[in-house]
Amino acid sequence: MIKVSLKYSDDLIDSIEITGHANYDLYGKDIVCASVSSIVITSVNGIIRLNSNSIDYKNNDGIFISILNHNKVVDTLIDNMVSLLKELEKQYKKNIIIKEVHSC
Repeated sequence: MIKVSLKYSDDLIDSIEITGHANYDLYGKDIVCASVSSIVITSVNGIIRLNSNSIDYKNNDGIFISILNHNKVVDTLIDNMVSLLKELEKQYKKNIIIKEVHSC
């Protein structure tokens, strides 16, 4: 199962961690993994093209995104990415789960 952890502070996403494998199909044929990868990489690349200092992105044994500079464009692209992942979660409940953690 793909696990997406969204960490919030003051109603803004501060970081996103994505781990696991969907196990929907064989490696290389898994449409859920391919969808998650496409959604995330497209969003990250868009943000980096606008301002490479807005996020920190790591792809080692999972994907970790830390939002360094919030602004309207970055937050809109992150919100769009999360919305797309949530739509995927609705369709493939056995393969992807999204957890939201809000700090006080």
